[in-house]
Amino acid sequence: MKVIQRAQKLLEGIQPRLVQGRVWALKGLTLLVGDLPLPVGSLVWVQTRQSEDVFAGSAKMSDGTQGGVAGEVVGFDNAHAVVMLLGPTQGIRVGDFVKGMNTSQTVGVSRQMLGRCIDGLARPIDGKGAILDGVHVPLHPDPVPAMDRRRIDTALETGVRAIDLMTTLGRGQRLGIFAGPGVGKSTLLGMISRGSAADVNVIALIGERGREVRDFVEKNLGPEGMARSVVVVATSDESPLLRIRAAMVSCAIAEFFRDQGQDVLLVMDSVTRFAHAQRQVGLSVGEPPATKGYTPSVFALLPILLERAGAVEPDAEGEGGGSITGIYTILVEGDDMTEPVADAARGILDGHVILSRKLAQHGHYPAIDVLDSVSRVADDICDQDQIAARRQVMAMMARYAEVEDLVQIGAYVRGSNPQADVAIDYQPRINELLCQGEGESSAIGQSRSLLVKLAVESSRALEGLQGATVGRK
Repeated sequence: MKVIQRAQKLLEGIQPRLVQGRVWALKGLTLLVGDLPLPVGSLVWVQTRQSEDVFAGSAKMSDGTQGGVAGEVVGFDNAHAVVMLLGPTQGIRVGDFVKGMNTSQTVGVSRQMLGRCIDGLARPIDGKGAILDGVHVPLHPDPVPAMDRRRIDTALETGVRAIDLMTTLGRGQRLGIFAGPGVGKSTLLGMISRGSAADVNVIALIGERGREVRDFVEKNLGPEGMARSVVVVATSDESPLLRIRAAMVSCAIAEFFRDQGQDVLLVMDSVTRFAHAQRQVGLSVGEPPATKGYTPSVFALLPILLERAGAVEPDAEGEGGGSITGIYTILVEGDDMTEPVADAARGILDGHVILSRKLAQHGHYPAIDVLDSVSRVADDICDQDQIAARRQVMAMMARYAEVEDLVQIGAYVRGSNPQADVAIDYQPRINELLCQGEGESSAIGQSRSLLVKLAVESSRALEGLQGATVGRK
């Protein structure tokens, strides 16, 4: 049934005739094209008059068109279509032909994508040959109805103790990782991707530095993680429209595997650079800047992107029923958690993990600030023993944070507060539990046992100190 529905949508998007216009003007990052009656979202091909194909975005299209650059209709200016290119504008002249390619955006998805790196147009960039047997799926599907979503009631193991124990991740949850630059974000994403219990990883590197892509694939992800992953790449030097498209392509790929009943881990690094790309597009088509320079379309597009993750019910024939667990990184400029994109994303997501620069400076990795991090579904997917142990350990960490400055300068008087005494005694063991090496993956059962044991021992120690205090009185 789903195959028939996809085929029907493809038929609806077929163009019965050639639609062609001409370049009229260039404004900033966009072209104004006359006589091009295509709707917003249509893909076009700008046919330049140069004999050589010199553009980064100018690979041969499926119909053999070459010697130009692809673009997308993003708006209108009176009688002219506003086209933003997926490559550079060099070499384009007034009067160049602009040919409509298709009006309904789709992307070819295949199981052969596993273990491959592709760009924002789903073209392989790893030199391993073409990806065949693709099924075309819509790039912008209709949202999943709220009542078709399953409740999140099952944990997804990540292999990272600080997350599995303290901010437990559920299958179908959307979790944000908020971090400034240089605090171990990429390393943490690699650990999660290698150690997670998901069937498939879809990793979107949006706006990354070019040198970091290969580092992430070969060092952080490794051969083991790459074997069950699809990596979608749009680096910072590519068109903002291509960066936006890469994020949507990664969601479409995740939905393809989800509809096959699989549990998918969608990792997007980063939502902030996605928002920057949409801001560039919005400003280019004349949107007014709103909050700190971000255009209104940025905050309209964020929930559309983030809501594509989640767990769904099987259809009437029992097919599907998979999940997409989303992990999204948000860069906080100057470690400011009230930055507009961070603030908007935190209100949409189902939880957030804060990476602390202070912990990173002390060599505590992963540098997860457990007290500031939260998972909104943790109590629904953990057993009562883990819930009680987590609360006990977090209470000790909060108590230690209150007296940490006094301890550091030697001004704390032991015996003045039994809870603080126990927190100080057990802080090294808590740190040992939450710290983890890059190549280390921890089974959830073993980690849970360590957490419960630590909570029980600390609780008994506190009872003993409180009893001794009452006896002295």
